Amino acid sequence: MSAAAAGRPWKRALAWLALLGPFFYLSYGFANAMAARRGDVPSVVFGWEHAVPFLAWTILPYWTTNLFYAVSVFVCRDRAELDTHARRLLTAQVLSVACFLLWPLAFSFQRPPVDGAFGAMFAALESFDRPYNQAPSLHVALTVVLWTLYARHLRGGWRIALHAWFALVCASVLTTWQHHFVDLPTGLAAGWLCVWLWPRAATPPWRGARWARDPARWRLAATYLTGAAACAALGTLGGGVWLWLWWPALSLALVAADYALLGAGGFQKRADGRLSLAARWLYAPYLAAAWLNSRAWTRRQPVPVEVADGVWLGRIPGRGAREDFAVVDVCAELSLPGGARAGDRVVPMLDLVAPGPARLREAAAAIARARRRGPVLACCALGYSRSALAVAAWLLLDGRAADPDEAVARVRAARPRIVLRAAHRRALAALAEPPPARPGAAPAAEPAR
Repeated sequence: MSAAAAGRPWKRALAWLALLGPFFYLSYGFANAMAARRGDVPSVVFGWEHAVPFLAWTILPYWTTNLFYAVSVFVCRDRAELDTHARRLLTAQVLSVACFLLWPLAFSFQRPPVDGAFGAMFAALESFDRPYNQAPSLHVALTVVLWTLYARHLRGGWRIALHAWFALVCASVLTTWQHHFVDLPTGLAAGWLCVWLWPRAATPPWRGARWARDPARWRLAATYLTGAAACAALGTLGGGVWLWLWWPALSLALVAADYALLGAGGFQKRADGRLSLAARWLYAPYLAAAWLNSRAWTRRQPVPVEVADGVWLGRIPGRGAREDFAVVDVCAELSLPGGARAGDRVVPMLDLVAPGPARLREAAAAIARARRRGPVLACCALGYSRSALAVAAWLLLDGRAADPDEAVARVRAARPRIVLRAAHRRALAALAEPPPARPGAAPAAEPAR
């Protein structure tokens, strides 16, 4: 046995499986029983779904999810990976069962009879599964969680085969006539939400969450929440293809939560400059709009400008527009194309609001460190606010500006369209004040020029 295999948390994996297995069947069966007691369980079905073929053989990939589920806890290499994965599985179960109890839906097609081995597999499925518990598809939600785990451990052809097989598993919920179409995207959303709640390479969005004190953040939260409610209402009232508006509704609701509670961490932008895969899926409609907005507003000034001594300011660059710079990226909501390279720094900040002193100092320090290696580009979505504030903070803390007004004036001279309002100036003023000295601490050194 290899050292890596010997170090795997086998006993903990067995303990998790002993919890997850019975909980799955008990909670799923309970939700089924409660739905069966109701006589008014509706269905959400589109007319075109009657053309979806029934393919009996797809019960095989459908059933393999059980095997992938049981094996998955033993695939995890360490305790942290195992606990994260198991929490995702458990959360998917709890979230889906809660939805089944709150608004049960029923599958409305009559499945044709099936003989042979496939017929036996359908019979086994029907022994505990009933035509309720539709949206979100728990099968699809669990598949997303399993997909992310196995994809992390496979490379090359095996990884391609995994993607193809799990895509077939997701499609099989339709071709086995187990689910209507609405269950598929809602299942995907539930699965990605579980991965987002329990990230492996990013800080969980709920850790360190606190209600915002800045009125500007609450105003923006209310704006985004209103947009989410409008999308949800239009999607519900319009029905049909309009139901896709629930995706931007979810996206905008998450953005509202970021401004009110979670902060920049909700976007899960990592040190490599990329948002987590779960965040990219969940926030996709908002991210697409944010990217288009950044390009529209900066179309007349797409190239960065130099502010002082090798420190440049601009919008988040494309892959080919950053060869001559180390990048200090303060944009929370957009991935850095190509990811962060050696010497780049990522200090995510929310748009349209002033960051706290600690985050602003961090951005200014990142600019100072990156500048030692050569030209540095401070960037955000547009290059007009967050990155402009970071450059002004660097000018102030590095002693290149005597006060916040001079720092802002120097940045504005290089890029006249910057937007630094009263809250940003107050943030700079707070930054200019020396922190209270600790008892016995040495006097602060003079800033280096």
